[in-house]
Order: sequence, then C-alpha cells, then structure tokens
Amino acid sequence: MKIGIIDADILSRPRHRFPNLACMKMSGFFKREGHQVSLVQDYEEAGAFDRLYLSRVFKDTFVPSEILKLGNLSYGGTGFYYDKAPKLPDEIEHCMPDYHLYDAFIEKIRRYGESASVYKFYRDYSIGFLTRGCFRKCPFCVNRNSTQAVPASPLEEFLDEKRKKLCFLDDNFLACPQWESILDKVLETGKRYQFRQGLDLRIMQKKQMEKLFSGKLDDKVYFAFDDIRDKDRIIRKLDLLYETVKVRMNSIRIYVLCGFDRTGKWEDGFWYQDIRDTLERVRILMGFGCLPYIMRYEKCWVSPYMGMYIVIGRWCNQPAQFTKKSLREFCTLQGGSSLRYLEEFEKAYPQISGYLDMKYGEVAAYGALYRG
Repeated sequence: MKIGIIDADILSRPRHRFPNLACMKMSGFFKREGHQVSLVQDYEEAGAFDRLYLSRVFKDTFVPSEILKLGNLSYGGTGFYYDKAPKLPDEIEHCMPDYHLYDAFIEKIRRYGESASVYKFYRDYSIGFLTRGCFRKCPFCVNRNSTQAVPASPLEEFLDEKRKKLCFLDDNFLACPQWESILDKVLETGKRYQFRQGLDLRIMQKKQMEKLFSGKLDDKVYFAFDDIRDKDRIIRKLDLLYETVKVRMNSIRIYVLCGFDRTGKWEDGFWYQDIRDTLERVRILMGFGCLPYIMRYEKCWVSPYMGMYIVIGRWCNQPAQFTKKSLREFCTLQGGSSLRYLEEFEKAYPQISGYLDMKYGEVAAYGALYRG
C-alpha cells in the first residue's frame, strides 16, 4: 500500500523544530512490512494514499475538518486525546523509528535558508523513551493518570549509531527505580545526551547528580520549578547541585509553569498572585545564574493580564535578552503593546515594581557571593 504519514504539527507550524516520534515509529513499522511510506507535506496530497495516519501533539494545532472525515484516515496523539490518548500497538511502539521520514521536509526548509539549528533534532539525534510515567499526578500534566515511572524501551531499540546525539523524552526518569542501570547504558555509548522534558530536581540526590553530570550532557540540562510552594526544596537542591558538580549554572534551564490555578477557579485575585509568584521564581533562578523558560498554561490566553504573560515569556525565553535587560528595559525597548501591558499592570499593582527592575547579572552576582 501507499501510506501517508501526517505530522499535523509541522503543517500548522512550518518552523516546528521537533519530529513526531509516533510518526517515525509508524513509518518504520510500515516500511518493514513492505509498504511505500511518505510524509505528507500538504493536505492536498492526502488523496494520493491508500491509508493515512495522522498524529498531533498540541491541542491548538489546526487540522482541516474534512481531513478528519476521510474514511482511510486513522488519527491520534495527545493533541486530540491529551491524557487519554490511546497507546500505539506494541509492534509499533517497539519498532525502530524511521529517522529518514523527514528527509524531504528538511530539504525543503533548507532551501528556504533556515539555519541548521531549526532541524537539528531531525538530523542529529536518536530519540525515544527510556522510561514512561510519573508518580506526581500533576493536574495540568498529560501524565496525571500515571502512578509510577517504569522502564519503557531499551536504548538499542531506538539508537541509530550514525547519529551523534541522544534525546530522551522521559516523563520523570529519576523516579524509575532502575534509573542507574539504564543511565549506565547511556554513558557507555559515549554520545552526548539530553532529557528534553526535564528532570525532577526535587527528588535528586547527590549520587544521581554525580552520575548524570559524569556523562556528555548536551546543550542545556532541563529541570522544572512549577510551584512556588516548592521554593525551599528547589533552593536546597540547586545549592546541592552547585556544591556537587560545580556545573556552570547558566547551562541549567528550568521550566517555570504559569497560569495554572490548582483550585480550578482562575478568579481575579489569582492572576496578580500568579504573576508575582512567576517573577519570584524567576528571581530565585537568577540568583543561581540559571535560565528560566516560561511555560504558559492555556488559561493565560483568557487572563485579563494576558499581555503580562506574553512579555514575561518573551523576555525569559530569549536568553540574549534576559541576561542583559530587566523586564522593564526589555518592554521599553520593545515599545508598543509590550510597554503598555507592563505599565497597565504596574499601575494596578505598584507593589510589583521591584520585580520589573531585577537584572540577571546583578542578582546572579549577589547569589554567587552568597554561595562563596
């Protein structure tokens, strides 16, 4: 059969920087079965295939309604079902991904002059899950129905020796009881690696830090600071990390969730407190020289202070801006709506002013002095 694989996210976001693992596994399986498989790069091509398989990671990715009505289409992914997304059949889940699925797509974006950084995950990385699941049950998370972290795929199941780096999508790797023996297999490869979804800093012990940082870590190391109530624990763990491995703290990137109300109400009083708590977490991370990455929950887009979430995200998520300018300086330089959002919020809540003027270099220098 002629089989078309549709990665809906790249059709909705032409500069989407990460391949869809489910799509690559389906392609690998169907090619192994002898079928002709192609990545669909335009919905108008859909009629050329006997079977179509569509995957979507993000809920806001647009898919034409007429495509979803096609009788020869199967679709799935967290973008449709979120935490209730059906699993791939075992014979596909444990199939070597087809890392060549995106070759034509990469060639197309290269012709448009995109830099290699846009498609590095398509070309340079073996990608997979070493473990699956998490015990946290965070209500905003796709793993909120999970109860534990367990081994998922052995490394050799998705390792392409020709690719120089490894990228793991584990939900909470260090919560898996077998983390050490699995990580030993990673270290044996001698390849650079990263845990893209982040690691749970709150449960890390000295042994885990030493083992993790003994390998060739790639790019940034990702953790999360989702709740201001974890403030004291996060500070203790960052102190321990600094003392244990003497890592350059600007190589640590920490996801900062905002816009999620754990009461489920999202009432007026919540928005100021959440923005303040977000900036307080940013301040703490500045003190360690870490780089925050703002993760905005979907309710941010209906907040009366949506603009503040926009500018905080733009500021923090561009390290070249974040490490040189305060939020006020950033918004002043941007002008227009950015400056208006900031001024309107400060007028309503003047007590926020101190956070608007904090600067990475100054706070980080004070933190370094404090740590000796």
